[in-house]
Amino acid sequence: MARITGPKITGLGGVFYVVKDPEATRAWYRDTLGIDGEYGPMLRWSEETGDAPYSLISHFKDDQYMKPGTASFMINLRVDDLDGFVAGLKAKGVDVLDSVDEGYGKFAWLLDPDGVKIELWQQCEAPPAD
Repeated sequence: MARITGPKITGLGGVFYVVKDPEATRAWYRDTLGIDGEYGPMLRWSEETGDAPYSLISHFKDDQYMKPGTASFMINLRVDDLDGFVAGLKAKGVDVLDSVDEGYGKFAWLLDPDGVKIELWQQCEAPPAD
């Protein structure tokens, strides 16, 4: 990976998209996933305790990975304890589509009320060195 000198991007600032009922969607994120903030669900990087945490912007040639979501994008959210978080979702009656442990990370998927696929990710290893 090339080292960038001078001003640079430092992280993901947010995800913005149109929904039918913003207040209902915001309530779902608050009540189901436990995230909220003045302008919508907010995540503070200062609360991240993982080893070399990072965000990723991935590009896909088609929308197969986003299925069964109805949007052409997906939201990936970091969690510190995927198994415990998924258990809490299931206790709330949330339909968790699937989950997998890839070694470097654990993943689970669900849909938000607007059909957007949510990928939950517990980072288990630091990223490869540059």
